[in-house]
Amino acid sequence: KKDINIHLIRNCLPKMEIVYVYTKKRSEFGRQCNFSDRPAELHVDILPDISLAANFTVRDPCNVTVQCAEEMSEHEVNTERFESESRGINHVEGGWPKDLNPEDMEATIRYRKKVEKDEHYQNTIMQIAGLMEHCCKQNNATDIYQEFFEDEDEEVLEESEEQPSAKTINVFRDPNEVKRTATSLSWHPDGNHKLAVAYSSLEFQRAPNDMSFDSYIWDIENPNKPEMTLKPVSPLVCLEYNPKDSHILVGGSYNGQIAYWDTRKGSQPAEMSTIEHSHRDPVYKVTWLQSKTGTDIFSASTDGQVLWWDIRKMSEPTERLVLDPSKKGNLDNALGAVSLEFETTMPTKFMVGTEQGLVVSCNRKAKTPAEKIVCTYSGHHGPIYALQRNPFFPKNFLTVADWTARIWSEDIKESSIMWTKYHMAHLLDGCWSPVRPSVFFTIKMDGTLDVWDILFKQNDPTLSLKVCDEALCSIRVQDNGRFLGCGSQLGTTTLLEISAGLCTLQKNEKAMVSEMFERETKREKILEARHREMRLKERSRSEQSREDEGKETDGEENAEELVACAEREFFEIMEAEKKKERNEEKQRDKENGVCEEKEFQEEHENVSRFL
Repeated sequence: KKDINIHLIRNCLPKMEIVYVYTKKRSEFGRQCNFSDRPAELHVDILPDISLAANFTVRDPCNVTVQCAEEMSEHEVNTERFESESRGINHVEGGWPKDLNPEDMEATIRYRKKVEKDEHYQNTIMQIAGLMEHCCKQNNATDIYQEFFEDEDEEVLEESEEQPSAKTINVFRDPNEVKRTATSLSWHPDGNHKLAVAYSSLEFQRAPNDMSFDSYIWDIENPNKPEMTLKPVSPLVCLEYNPKDSHILVGGSYNGQIAYWDTRKGSQPAEMSTIEHSHRDPVYKVTWLQSKTGTDIFSASTDGQVLWWDIRKMSEPTERLVLDPSKKGNLDNALGAVSLEFETTMPTKFMVGTEQGLVVSCNRKAKTPAEKIVCTYSGHHGPIYALQRNPFFPKNFLTVADWTARIWSEDIKESSIMWTKYHMAHLLDGCWSPVRPSVFFTIKMDGTLDVWDILFKQNDPTLSLKVCDEALCSIRVQDNGRFLGCGSQLGTTTLLEISAGLCTLQKNEKAMVSEMFERETKREKILEARHREMRLKERSRSEQSREDEGKETDGEENAEELVACAEREFFEIMEAEKKKERNEEKQRDKENGVCEEKEFQEEHENVSRFL
């Protein structure tokens, strides 16, 4: 019950002055607020000013939101039952009949028996239905739940399905004044509600001095402001979430360094690789490896190296591979790496897409560096921007480069088994659908997104959508296959939702795609064997002709002899042509003379016949 005095003290050196004292009982501390009703009070009344009416526009219609409205019920119940309830009549669901007088005792008893009879009938039916269902499930001879016309219903359903489509959900723009390219996208592994975007300018030595180095993590429901900012020492070209730990991201920088972030520790990198042990060119791709610790990654760059790292010790790479096609490990002859592919079901294999249009298949567990490069696949005319295995059939992989996208089989190295037509605009990225084995996506330099369904048609995309006016540079599909993000040259990331038909696995789709891949692989093997046979015949024929020429000439002809031979052949051809022309003229003259002689003989015969 003691009073507690709180003194507000003004510090005035060298003397302290008490300004005001707050007094409150100790029993009143922590007490809840008590509110009471009281009539409304008018504090200020501002009258309308007619002179200001010209500055405003009348809004018609005007929608006003009102709080604390009355709660309305959608159902009504008859409550005139006081006398009947007092007589022992149970509650009747649905209300009391209007034509039934509660005062009439006999009518009331009759109605109550009717209701009880109906309720008993319903309960009996429900019990019998449960018993029948239990008995039918035990009866293996007859399946009363079998759908006999399932195929016809599916055909009708497929005919009535909506056309393939896509709609824009959100647009995330680079918040900086100097716009940069959205070079890489990565979805959050838990829930897919966040999207990490790497921003950089890949125009060598053309980036302005005031360009920001920041990359961002966006919440897909809030396009106004990024959820988190990543601050690297050099612009990020690629960025990847750790599939085992959603707080960890790893990125490859424009200056060749590798850095990783822990979002719980802030925007600065948790650790970075040293410059002397990093790549010499921009890191175009970084991928997490399947390991017990979940800390192993490997990176690829256009300097011709593939480096393995452990993010717990970033001072130097744990392993190094030089992409020298001659298998000598010469960095000067190495192929520049642009894309990487690693499948967790094949832990020893990985593939690299190069600037020169080759796909290099590698084996990490080989004993020597020369044995690590297994084989190459050639078929493109430019850098391979996208390389990914089919998630359902890992032996088949997709490449996107130059003006086409191609589907390959590991067994065929000479040519791809399927490919798209040559487009007017360059293709800059692509990927498979994670839920449908026959669907893949490509993006082009003219800002178009193409959705391909090879079971539906192969010559043209199933859906072609103009996303933006500038070039699209990166694409990433969510794990559920419904949402996909497209990054553009001006830093705009567009979130799209595709129709259900393009992200729902169709009946027998896996078997049909498998059969298609096997058929095309077999066809390419036959063509490859035929081409090999033709090349051998051509080679043997050319060797035979060289031997014959060597026997006739008994040595190599010098340049003068070749020129003289060519002149002789030319003059011989000219003489033959002139001789041919003279013969033709003589033949024409001879034919003319024969015709005149025939006419003279006919006239002579006519005169003699007349005489």
